Amino acid sequence: MAYTVKELFYTLQGEGAQAGRAAVFCRFAGCNLWTGREEDRHKAVCTFCDTDFIGTDGPGGGKFKDAAALADAIAACWPGPREGLPLAPYVVCTGGEPLLQVDEALIDALHARHFEIAVETNGTQQAPSGLDWICVSPKSNAEVILTTGHELKLVYPQTDAPPEQFVDMDFQHFFIQPMDGPHVNEYTQQAIQYCMAHPQWRLSLQTHKITGIP
Repeated sequence: MAYTVKELFYTLQGEGAQAGRAAVFCRFAGCNLWTGREEDRHKAVCTFCDTDFIGTDGPGGGKFKDAAALADAIAACWPGPREGLPLAPYVVCTGGEPLLQVDEALIDALHARHFEIAVETNGTQQAPSGLDWICVSPKSNAEVILTTGHELKLVYPQTDAPPEQFVDMDFQHFFIQPMDGPHVNEYTQQAIQYCMAHPQWRLSLQTHKITGIP
């Protein structure tokens, strides 16, 4: 299988349970909830996305002919050795919607290069076996079929996706993350109050935006 990637870059994870961890981000092109084009935003399922996932023109982006080629490109982004480390090299497969492309062949190729593999998904696609960390971020009224994983991270507030809709799903961590944009300060205060009133939930802030990390 060939893979279409918007960008590859080395950074720190900015959100959720793995915040602060060094990681290679592999942003796959394409999504099933929005085309990525502004003229289509009004009819998208997810109307608040602020990520550019169209094309292959980002740093390290491109079309990769097979799993080995993409895994080699990801490995080349990691500084220094990848074996014998106290904490395994970490790759975050994101998008767009990464589970439109991530498959067992890529997972096997990345494991062969000693990576721990995370995915950040909207939860509308089933996950292939072998992923080490699954973060589901529900979007609006899109049906979540991936109801088990490590982390559920809900952008808040979403009228069509209230937190109580997800509390019985099988996740280790439940995060509320304030929606970015012109009302982020207001939404942050609302998220804080929600987490205090519902302590199953924890607050997730986008620390990469706060600190200016790419």
